Amino acid sequence: MKKKIVLIGAGSAQFGLGSVSDIFHSKILQGSHIVLHDINPDALKMVYEISRKVMVSESLPFTISATTSRKDALKGADFYIISIEVGNRFDLWEQDWKVPLKYGNRQIYGENGGPGGLFHSLRIIPPIIEICRDVERYCPQAYGFNFSNPMSRICLAVKRRFPHLRFIGLCHEITSMPHHLPKILKIPFSELAIKAAGLNHFTVLLEVKYRKSGKDAYPELKRRAVKYFRSYRKGTERSLVLDVFKKFDCLPVSTDSHFGEYIQWAWEIADHKGIKDFYSRYKKSCLAQYSRYLKILKGESQETWWKESTGERITPIIEGILTGSGYEELAVNIPNKGLIENLPEDLVVEVPAKVSRKGVVGVKIGLMPKGIVGLLNNQATVQDLAVEAALTGSRRIALQALLADPVVDSFRNAEKILDAMLRLQKKYLSYIK
Repeated sequence: MKKKIVLIGAGSAQFGLGSVSDIFHSKILQGSHIVLHDINPDALKMVYEISRKVMVSESLPFTISATTSRKDALKGADFYIISIEVGNRFDLWEQDWKVPLKYGNRQIYGENGGPGGLFHSLRIIPPIIEICRDVERYCPQAYGFNFSNPMSRICLAVKRRFPHLRFIGLCHEITSMPHHLPKILKIPFSELAIKAAGLNHFTVLLEVKYRKSGKDAYPELKRRAVKYFRSYRKGTERSLVLDVFKKFDCLPVSTDSHFGEYIQWAWEIADHKGIKDFYSRYKKSCLAQYSRYLKILKGESQETWWKESTGERITPIIEGILTGSGYEELAVNIPNKGLIENLPEDLVVEVPAKVSRKGVVGVKIGLMPKGIVGLLNNQATVQDLAVEAALTGSRRIALQALLADPVVDSFRNAEKILDAMLRLQKKYLSYIK
């Protein structure tokens, strides 16, 4: 099917080339035009030239273009995918993480929750709102998919400012379940039916059943999971996750670094070494991407990057919408609207969804366990305030978002953290008054 698919932030080799590779694998999308868009012309050119070289040499049935003009990229688009960051990603991330620690605030990662998650939100929500303003102008019927973090807050901001846009958040954390469950339960994932829900990076596995018999597999999971994860390999940072599993009877989908960002007592039991080791590996891998792909462009490396799928879910979802397949996607981030009954309506939740010509329609979860909902509700107001601060530029609301966050345990230090970060990241946060 000939469609126009726009990749916003395509200068990131990891996102740009990975997404192009996934599209190249799709028979349903053959004939489509892929538009690469980025504000960095040099990075954009590299991704474009590598992609086009493969497309031509392999005679792939697609067309591809690149532009730094968002208007030209979005005009007439059928689908657009956003994966952006603001400024030097790792320098700013480390400020988000370490400055609050300097003031005694014990947050364990600093990307999506706690004080770090607030400042990340305040930086990235405004440019995504600007992107969506152009979407509303040039392709209002297009389906939009967001990969950027903090996922829940970005999606909530877009929902409030542009309620009629078709905007869905996607995160690959759920893929940990197809990876681990077959090993724990000694059965192919295709023979299991699962249901997970919550907030992004704060999702738990609610159900696991054997498809053939309909029998509940959760008792077996409880017997085996702790031993499995403890012997799996070092650096999986699941100390906190396993304690939550034992005390709340629900297995978190993600790891300590993500799940623990939202919990005030996470610092006490999280695997801090595992978290730091993971961050170091991830940073090193991302920083090596540019050199790696530059070698491919120069012909110094013969990597066949386009022959491997990334495992991201965006292409199957687009295919499902176009074909009306009706299949169930394991996790999407969409407005609650009663999907989880004991969470606020005005919240973006992570739930399974049916994918068809009607789009992406969330699966109703009903009531979630009270203990887990207690943790999730602690974040509902924080996310509400963080989004309001980003949309209004209110310093007063930003401070309230910090003071409402369970991870923040000092009134005086909260204001010191806010003042320090507004000075340090003035280039991006000067609109906060």
